[in-house]
Amino acid sequence: MAFMDEYKAHVAEREALGVPPLPLSAEQTAEVIELIKADCTDELLDLLTNRVAPGVDDAAYVKAAFLNDVAAGKVEVACIAPDKAVEMLGMMLGGYNVKPMIDALSSSDKAVVAAAVESLKKTLLVYDAFNDVEELHKAGNAAATEVMQSWADAEWFTNKPELAEEITVTVYKVPGETNTDDLSPASEAFTRSDIPLHANSFLVNRMEKPLETIAELKKKGHPVAYVGDVVGTGSSRKSGVNSVQWHMGEDIPGVPNKRTGGVVLGGIIAPIFFATCEDSGALPLELDVSKMETGDVVTIYPYKGEAHKDGECIATFKLNPNTITDEVRAGGRIPLIIGRGLTSKARACLGLGTSETFLTAEQPADTGKGFTLAQKMVGKASGLAGVRPGMYVEPEMSTVGSQDTTGPMTRDEIKELAALGFNADLVLQSFCHTAAYPKPSDVVMHHTLPDFIANRSGVALRPGDGVIHSWLNRMVLPDTVGTGADSHTRFPLGISFPGGSGVVAFAAVTGSMPLTMPESVLVRFSGEMQPGITLRDLVNAIPYQAIQEGLLTVPKAGKKNIFAGRILEIEGLPELKAEQAFELSDASAERSAAACTVLLDTAPIEEYLKSNVVLLESMIADGYEDKRTLARRVEKMKEWLANPSLMKPDADAEYAAVIEIDLNTITEPILACPNDPDNVKLLSEVAGTELHEVFLGSCMTNIGHYRAAGEVMRGESEVAVEKFWIVPPTRMDEQQLINEGYYEVYKAIKAQTEVPGCSLCMGNQASARPNATVFSTSTRNFDNRLGKGTQVYLGSAELAAVCAKLGRIPTVQEYMDIVPAKLAGKEDKVYKYLNFNEIEGYHLEERKAAEEKYGITVKPV
Repeated sequence: MAFMDEYKAHVAEREALGVPPLPLSAEQTAEVIELIKADCTDELLDLLTNRVAPGVDDAAYVKAAFLNDVAAGKVEVACIAPDKAVEMLGMMLGGYNVKPMIDALSSSDKAVVAAAVESLKKTLLVYDAFNDVEELHKAGNAAATEVMQSWADAEWFTNKPELAEEITVTVYKVPGETNTDDLSPASEAFTRSDIPLHANSFLVNRMEKPLETIAELKKKGHPVAYVGDVVGTGSSRKSGVNSVQWHMGEDIPGVPNKRTGGVVLGGIIAPIFFATCEDSGALPLELDVSKMETGDVVTIYPYKGEAHKDGECIATFKLNPNTITDEVRAGGRIPLIIGRGLTSKARACLGLGTSETFLTAEQPADTGKGFTLAQKMVGKASGLAGVRPGMYVEPEMSTVGSQDTTGPMTRDEIKELAALGFNADLVLQSFCHTAAYPKPSDVVMHHTLPDFIANRSGVALRPGDGVIHSWLNRMVLPDTVGTGADSHTRFPLGISFPGGSGVVAFAAVTGSMPLTMPESVLVRFSGEMQPGITLRDLVNAIPYQAIQEGLLTVPKAGKKNIFAGRILEIEGLPELKAEQAFELSDASAERSAAACTVLLDTAPIEEYLKSNVVLLESMIADGYEDKRTLARRVEKMKEWLANPSLMKPDADAEYAAVIEIDLNTITEPILACPNDPDNVKLLSEVAGTELHEVFLGSCMTNIGHYRAAGEVMRGESEVAVEKFWIVPPTRMDEQQLINEGYYEVYKAIKAQTEVPGCSLCMGNQASARPNATVFSTSTRNFDNRLGKGTQVYLGSAELAAVCAKLGRIPTVQEYMDIVPAKLAGKEDKVYKYLNFNEIEGYHLEERKAAEEKYGITVKPV
């Protein structure tokens, strides 16, 4: 009983943390099976039934093989009859359990057949095994016919309870804005795939005793609902939703350490967070929450669209989308989509018409107007000329990205989807969030996740390669659609709709994703760029202009945000290089936009793809996997280059708003001020602010920024701040900067250089010292993002270098005296981007020389 002694010690250790034990590993599952064979107990049977992860987890393989032997009569176990074994198989969602259940349809044991029928009726993840059931049905197998008829009748759905007419909840309200760092702190990112343990950090940086409060609220006898004025801004949506559901949802039979359901009420719910709630089986509702306070008992009437307290209607709402009641009933939007597809296939097999069981998504009327660029791109991916706002589609996902703090969750979602391969054309996995300061669990992930991705035909980068977006952008095809489990997955060409790890796993596995097409907001630039003004200033000019026009407000109470949930479409800068265009699209995440397009000329995209072909070919030569996927993408790039063409918006396209920005009026830098990326101000309004640290890094940067900063700092012996962080986005940028001598400049000023990646931006690795005032080129500046109690200003690399030089935010005159003078005559050289096709014999270089010369190391914790 050594195993049980060890397992009970593990249970006790986890209980001390307030969480259940981890799911059984494959080795532990095998040990439990051997103990069951010798002397079955209720405890052992419960472990096998409820503590093994479903789908295509390694432990699920061991479990399914054993239960298959029992069902087939090859192994006899006193406490598991053959039909009971099939019932247990039926709780495993799909994957390794499907073939044993289909085989059981032909068993001579009637009880086994009956159990197989009932189990398969509610199994959705059958994929190509559907064909096996169809063959049995056509061969006259009555059990297979019964299963097929059940799928056709959607009994997997109709046997589930409908969303209740009224739902009584106890309110847990977080006033103001809840960003996902509150729900899922970046500092605890290494625990995200361990949902219960990660949920221990839920709101601990935001509220006093949040978990104790939830426990007290549950004593009222009602489910607890998460309520906030603005809910779910930022990234890490899936881990945030996981934490909400862990504390406020319900268990899933046969799926250890994961919950579903739950109610989220918000005055505004960030669109990606809203969609992730849908995918996960929660009920998100946008309504006025001003009359709700923690401890209130509120009754929600979903179909009437009302919320009542003390017998009084305190808010009204509309179910959105109209199909959300089906989504909740099915256990989430993803199982609903999979199940509807299974029902359609079964009805086609039986010669039946379209099912009327499911709600049909409301589709907008055709206005007869033209389409925007985004509407055309999504239309192309959906087999249509264009897609109107409000239209439900499932566009083809050409490119899918996964980074490492969500990668383990995406892996688990892929396993639960019972997938052994990807149908998306290219899936990329990076390690940019954990490479510099890996936790022990990160080291394990660095060694195991690449094979998991590559074995399914995905492409895995290596720790130290750099930021996912800087790589993924180089793999995108023009005018195509993609997604990624990072809010900054915003392509400079094509369009991306970022999502939680659940929908990203779904997109990778199926090659499509659910999308209700958002409206678009057009931002049109005109005029000429003024001296000293950078692309980052134009990024901040967008919210600045929206504030001037009353389309965006900074205060959270009554928050206005014209961009929230809409597509940001940018025109007027057609000659931008793709790297520059990404600065604009990247920052659309901070506007809470659903996606972004940038209208470019053909020439910069041709230049970009020619370079990218060489990079991908060098990856193949350097042993990156999956080679076939990389080669396929190279061929598609070459096909486009052979006949380059780009979509253009129609002249009569309709937008929710049009914001005009005259470049001639932008005469000084614009910064985002603490601690909100919408809190933008002119440099003259914040000049003189003392700074403690400066960070030059993140996906918002490219090689030109590092050259520019190097030129500003050239000749200096040290900086005037406590620390000047310099972290290039990719190892290609790093190597080129070393080759050009810029690392000598960084070394001279005693800057802290690190392995390419996210570093300070993510907040899970390094951090600024507590209570520091920081100037950063990173993406967002929410409370505690860059360090405990930090006050963070966001702006350009050029301004960052001046800040480091002076130890404070400069005046406009100081900035203009330094930057234009330092860069005069060097602009073409400084802002020359990495065109690998112009580097003779280019190949990916090793980091060893740089590490030895400049002390750039992967730092252990």
